[in-house]
Amino acid sequence: MDLSRIKADNGWRNDAREASLSDVYQSVKVTSHSSKLRRVLAFAGPGYLVAVGYMDPGNWATSLAGGSKFGYALLSVALLSNLMAIVLQSLCARLAIASGRDLAQACRDAFPRSVSVVLWALAEIAIIATDIAEVIGTAIGLNLIFGISLELGVLVTSLDVFLILYLQKLGFRWVEAFIITLLGVIAVCFGVQIFFADPVWSEVAFGFVPTTEIVRNPEMLYLALGILGATVMPHNLYLHSGIVQTRDFGKTVPEKREALKFATIDSTVALTFALMINAAILILAAAAFNANGHTDVVELGQANALLSPILGLALAPVFFGIALLCCGLNSTVTATLAGQIVMEGFLHIKLKPWVRRVVTRAIAIVPAGIVTIWYGDAGTSELLILTQVVLSLQLSFAVFPLVMFTTSKAKMGALVAPRWLAALAYLIALAIAALNVKLLVDVVTG
Repeated sequence: MDLSRIKADNGWRNDAREASLSDVYQSVKVTSHSSKLRRVLAFAGPGYLVAVGYMDPGNWATSLAGGSKFGYALLSVALLSNLMAIVLQSLCARLAIASGRDLAQACRDAFPRSVSVVLWALAEIAIIATDIAEVIGTAIGLNLIFGISLELGVLVTSLDVFLILYLQKLGFRWVEAFIITLLGVIAVCFGVQIFFADPVWSEVAFGFVPTTEIVRNPEMLYLALGILGATVMPHNLYLHSGIVQTRDFGKTVPEKREALKFATIDSTVALTFALMINAAILILAAAAFNANGHTDVVELGQANALLSPILGLALAPVFFGIALLCCGLNSTVTATLAGQIVMEGFLHIKLKPWVRRVVTRAIAIVPAGIVTIWYGDAGTSELLILTQVVLSLQLSFAVFPLVMFTTSKAKMGALVAPRWLAALAYLIALAIAALNVKLLVDVVTG
């Protein structure tokens, strides 16, 4: 089968489209005559790659800062952000399954070249911001566990491109298995730390209730937007719309409807797991730091040093470092895949798989490495939070095209988003845009 050119659907500017991630496109077979459980399991995996982006090292920085300064109050932001993410990621699956395009390809096929080039540049900025957070997080994790310097740690993180090539050579299921295994390790590490932190669970429950103080307090809003940017990440929208197409789910409308249902279940379950991890980070910071008078913990290294005496657990820093390292490794893998989707989808560049990986990784990791080495140990925490706010500011430029495409009958055909979902999606997009405007006003007015 020639995957390079596939007949386009109506409603798009271009006459032809390419397979997303062509080297693994439709590589996971979905047998229609197998049991329903087997078909559900066949779609399990992409959601967990997406979930990785919702618990990356940048999220750690914002959650640690928010939990130590404001206790459990920002748990409501983590919950609302996760609910937004569930809706938006379901739209990504809908776009991919209905149109056969990832979000980058859809932008290229729907907008004039001048617009798509701008959107590509913004997507690359978002991926660079993501990679800065991941490079810093992985480097700090290596430093905490093995004593490796940040500069050397940055260089070590660049080797992940070879890990991706090796795993994809074995099959995309191996990539998913690697990610899910590390997610399990992260969950165990945080489970142990929360047990010893012994949070006040009644206060945790109240923390999930939104308050107007978050909008009225500029400092709290800044951290809230950081959490939003670390949760609903632009590159995840591109990533999900690409990796869903690794499933060979068929071409008929009933097959596509079933694929959409199972893909949505996969991403919803995975993102619920991500919410648990994100909440665990914030709860740990609130219980271990805020409750003990440490309200200014913003550095990952500082948090690691305080955990052992506060929790009374000598291995607490080890668990923290292992979880951070696993998060960093997972995030670099998924960000590299997202970088490939963005470059191929927007620019229509055809390269050999290993060349694509190296180029897309270099675009992100080179500036990330320069910034990390320039800042060194000092200022990395502030830089981590800043990257998440940058991601939040970039988010609307991915969200609005996604919502526009998936609510268009001409582009989606029978799988167009129903009116209630379209209304909810536009509400989320406008809410994100309004919060970003509020942030910019606060920054300008000091």
